[in-house]
Amino acid sequence: MLRKSVIAALLALAGCTTRPVVPAAPAPPVEVQILAFNDFHGNLEQPSPVDVTEADGGKRRFQTGGVANLAGALTQLRAGHENTVTVSAGDTIGASPLISANYLDEPTIAAMNLLGLEFNSVGNHEFDRGSDELKRMQSGGCVKFTRRTPCAVEQFGGARFRYLAANVVQTDGTTVFPATGIKRFGPITVGFIGMTLKGTASLVTPSGVKGLSFADEATTANALVPKLKAEGADAIVLLIHQGGKLPQFTTGNACDGLYGDILPILPKLDPAITTVVSGHTHWAYVCNGTVETGAGRLMTSAGKYGYFVSDLRLRFDPSTKRLLEQSATNVVVGNGERGVDAPEQALVSRYAAAVAPIANRVVGRLTEKATTDTDDGESAAADLIADSMLAATRAAENGGAQIALVNATGVRVALPSGDVLYKDAFAMMPFGNNLLVMTLTGKQLKAAIEQQYAIPIKPGRSRPAALAPSDGFTYAVDMTKPEGSRVSDVRLNGKPVSAEGRYRVALNNYLASGGDGLSAFTQGTDITDKGIIDLDALVAWIAPGRIPPKPGRVRFAR
Repeated sequence: MLRKSVIAALLALAGCTTRPVVPAAPAPPVEVQILAFNDFHGNLEQPSPVDVTEADGGKRRFQTGGVANLAGALTQLRAGHENTVTVSAGDTIGASPLISANYLDEPTIAAMNLLGLEFNSVGNHEFDRGSDELKRMQSGGCVKFTRRTPCAVEQFGGARFRYLAANVVQTDGTTVFPATGIKRFGPITVGFIGMTLKGTASLVTPSGVKGLSFADEATTANALVPKLKAEGADAIVLLIHQGGKLPQFTTGNACDGLYGDILPILPKLDPAITTVVSGHTHWAYVCNGTVETGAGRLMTSAGKYGYFVSDLRLRFDPSTKRLLEQSATNVVVGNGERGVDAPEQALVSRYAAAVAPIANRVVGRLTEKATTDTDDGESAAADLIADSMLAATRAAENGGAQIALVNATGVRVALPSGDVLYKDAFAMMPFGNNLLVMTLTGKQLKAAIEQQYAIPIKPGRSRPAALAPSDGFTYAVDMTKPEGSRVSDVRLNGKPVSAEGRYRVALNNYLASGGDGLSAFTQGTDITDKGIIDLDALVAWIAPGRIPPKPGRVRFAR
């Protein structure tokens, strides 16, 4: 006892006292950054200025986008973030400006490689040139699957990012690309599911997706949850090419009034799918734990054309790996304020120089502007295209067409008055469809037009989209009548079309194969395909100069 007391006294004199144990501070959450965009559509060069509605209801127009600015913004946003990944929700290519489309979107794939894209869900426009060509986009090479020549500027190495296509099923039951991807961030693992909308087959040329089926989005995604959990996923992100809209186009940091085809999908999703990156509608929004998304789920969309980037932050408990919270902000890419990526700018300059002689060639002249219609109804532009299709296929050796019809939804922009450049004509008709001529009975022809006017009117539109007719073909529409009896007074050159009569009708190959759900066109017989491209027909038609038609071939009941 004496010895112990002496030792204690000596220790006290030496200043050694017993200190309380202080618990270690909890480790901070692990933050994962997901940078997302969608519907880039090959906009390598800066697109036209965008108009947005501000929170106070005022309008603002500003310049934003272009891949060099997009890459610069991504670099800035990644700064200081160790755990970051860049993803896209589809339509990265397809329906692209001439600088990309003329080269089969090879430069856009190269641009995505440069900016560090890692996962890209397929969208409907990825299938515009068919599944074989899309597979070339992934794997690279110069095998020709289209009318345009691949590798026209430089060798094409393919995508270094991974296409995901969970609901795109081939005849053998496999998916056209992998369904899922995994990314590990230290102790945290995030799983990604990528897919397009189940209605893709009705939005692209059916021959381009022959042998493919597009499964239900929620059913497909939910079936993949156990697989990703087995691979260690602590959170699951759905990259889906389907989306919604808001009452006003904004920079997208709100969700009030969201509507659209994404809404019925969300409640069906497994709760393990905590995060949804959406697209397709070209609108921007952030919905976090709202009624539409459900508690604990975040959904974003970044508009289109590289206007914005969605900056998502997912925060995890480092011990339990549980997702604690998530947030997102849509960031304006801007006009170089966030940096301009030099390698991207060099790529754009290279392809701009290559395409310039083609783009700036004068191909025709119009006495006035050929305008489009805000409802995708009949318009001077649509009628002009229909007339060009009829002119190109009227000769017996080209099919002997009597009538031409064009889907007004495919008429992208107006044509200017005065000189028309090739790039103007291409912007109006970027798809490069073949013109086919088929024989339809009057009954079949009317049935196809009836199908067009049975398609539901889109939100915010006053009328359904039109099948615009060529000169001499007219019909009336009464939307108050039941489906199947809305079209009447169908005439060709003033004479009623006979139900039993046989008529030669020119269509683009998209409609001819049942695109837009117009299956009646697939009943056509004696089909002629002389390899005439719709854009080439338009260029030939306006070459000598034209007066744009005055709409009035489709008459709506008042």
